[in-house]
Amino acid sequence: MKRKLLIEDGLERATFLVLVAVVTLLFAWLMLPYSAAILWGLVAAIVFTPLYRRIAAALGGRRSLAATLTLLIVLGLVIVPAILLTVSLVEEAGNLYNQVQDGHIDPIAMVEHVRGSLPRWLSRLIGDQFSDIAHVRATLRANLSTFAKTLAGSALNIGQGALGFLAALGVMLYLTFFLLRDGDRYGKVIAAAVPLDPELRRRLVGDFVTVVRATMKGSVVVAVIQGFLGGVIFSLLGIPAALLWGLVMGFFSLVPAVGTGIVWVPVALYLLATGAYWEGGVLVFCGLFVIGLVDNLLRPILVGKDTKLPDFVVLIATVAGLELFGISGVIVGPVIAALFVSVWKIFTELRAGQIEEEPAT
Repeated sequence: MKRKLLIEDGLERATFLVLVAVVTLLFAWLMLPYSAAILWGLVAAIVFTPLYRRIAAALGGRRSLAATLTLLIVLGLVIVPAILLTVSLVEEAGNLYNQVQDGHIDPIAMVEHVRGSLPRWLSRLIGDQFSDIAHVRATLRANLSTFAKTLAGSALNIGQGALGFLAALGVMLYLTFFLLRDGDRYGKVIAAAVPLDPELRRRLVGDFVTVVRATMKGSVVVAVIQGFLGGVIFSLLGIPAALLWGLVMGFFSLVPAVGTGIVWVPVALYLLATGAYWEGGVLVFCGLFVIGLVDNLLRPILVGKDTKLPDFVVLIATVAGLELFGISGVIVGPVIAALFVSVWKIFTELRAGQIEEEPAT
């Protein structure tokens, strides 16, 4: 027969609460090396749970088989393409570094080419701004070389850290499997342990899940599509390092109010200024009506009205998240911002309720 546990003594209660806090912090510290894998495992489970439930219903409630099939779909749609993209990026980064070192890429020659195609008054103005052309050449070459070297070095580190990457990938997939299969049960256990009103828990968890799904569908999916289209268009137009530029466009697509135009607009201007009117015109058309419309058409369909955060909040949260947490900040930043807004909205509603009840009391 079980005996109900009671802690009546104040010292015992305080000691137990300190013990709970210390053990929790120790566990968080233990999980810290794989925090990114745990985060992406949780995100994958949240995003693919609807698919898992449909598969489980089709299989007559066989949860383990449904979770396995869902995990295979995640591997085929997300993990394997990401690995292949990384391998291709390693090769392209190495080629870019070699071209910079060999002098095949000369930014000053490109600037001079553009200057020669500009009106005389504008060319003179640029010449006044860049009078010390030798110094500018050396500076630009050094910066571009450093960028290419850093990119190649980062890609090389990814290859050298293959064992750590595989371990993190294994942790993520293993966690995703169990969260898909038993996520509802784990959620109830955690909810029961959180000392909050059930309605508050429901709203906070609902906001968390909504923001994660909306961010993945509305930001990451759109970024992948825009980056892919940008890379394909650059490749068809014969622009060097098309894969790299596509990846850069996909990255800037994640940042609100910036978008892919920060990449393709300067390239289009360069093509038009150097007489490549057909290529420049095609790039402008595709940038406006192919790459640009993906965001305007797909984001409302994928997200709908799931998130109600102001655009400036999403922008600041995304940029700050990228600065603090790396690529994981794409998720962490908006989620923290959404929880901040949700908590303060609930707090305001509670205070309003108390103010309305005071006269009656």
